[in-house]
Amino acid sequence: MEERKAFGWAARDTSGFLSPFSFNLRKMGSEDVVLKVLYCGVDHTDLHQMRNEIHSTNYPLVPGHEVVGEVVELGSEVKKFRVGDIVGVGCIVGSCGECLYCQSNMEQYCPKTIFTMNDTYKDGSLTRGGFSSAMVVHQRFVVRIPEKLAPEQAAPLLCAGVTAYSPLKQFMGSDRVVRGGILGLGGVGHLGVIIAKAMGHHVTVISSSNKKREEALEILGADAFIVGSNEAEMEGAASSLDYILDTVPALHPLHSYLSLLKVDGKLIIVAAVPQPLQFDAVDIILGKRSISGSFIGSMEETQEILEFWADKDLTTMIEMVKLDYANKAFERMEKNDVRFRFVLDVAGSNLE
Repeated sequence: MEERKAFGWAARDTSGFLSPFSFNLRKMGSEDVVLKVLYCGVDHTDLHQMRNEIHSTNYPLVPGHEVVGEVVELGSEVKKFRVGDIVGVGCIVGSCGECLYCQSNMEQYCPKTIFTMNDTYKDGSLTRGGFSSAMVVHQRFVVRIPEKLAPEQAAPLLCAGVTAYSPLKQFMGSDRVVRGGILGLGGVGHLGVIIAKAMGHHVTVISSSNKKREEALEILGADAFIVGSNEAEMEGAASSLDYILDTVPALHPLHSYLSLLKVDGKLIIVAAVPQPLQFDAVDIILGKRSISGSFIGSMEETQEILEFWADKDLTTMIEMVKLDYANKAFERMEKNDVRFRFVLDVAGSNLE
């Protein structure tokens, strides 16, 4: 079979600087789908990988794991999709398919998970992400974008959205008002607020400064806003929350945030912080509090968040840019200068 060439942008060293790059797509299998990439979200994890800050990066690295594309070719055994379908690919593109987790719709925890970027397929080829013109993906790791959901709107849901949705699902359907906190108001945090509000929760945003107060309350519809360094606000909210979804991807102290939780409250960490986080044992012992983690979501949950978004007519707040703006986008993202998620118009970019 003739090799297909793809064009994209790649990081070549720990500077993380992206520049044009061409490569061959892996050979197509009977259960594979070939996508023309339309849009791709820009995520903090991309930056960590580009700079070799988490895991060990194989350069050149083509980032991007919130990929929306159009199906252009199908393997002989693909029954789920048709040519022309608009589909999504998130953080993973493979797993063993046989372990307890794969058999229980929790394939993201499979010990043989294959990540969308900076990983190796079973045939030995490197995975390349969505900052590229095309991808070949096994049908199990492709989801359908609902017709009433604009493709570019779907991109951030494929990682950031499902990362918030998966742990918040446990609080759905309560017979009382659930009081939740969202720590950090970036790409994952803003989607966490929207999702929690759509689930009927009373939502408090916890931020490092007052800069996002109006956005949190007026634009996103949060019920309350707390500045983490404001002692009076923190004391006023002590022991008031059933959970805190911690979306901050940088080093931060946990002590003061744990004090906001009720007895039996949960601090759920979803951001890949490149340094160790610390807490005092007494902070969790005295309140019977727990600290847990949650990693993206399953393929089933990824499809669920897309349907949830479409059914509730929710809006993803994005800024669309071309691929040649990607380096600037990462600069601005580090400064929190985006409301709230960059999405690359890959198909509309000059890639060659």
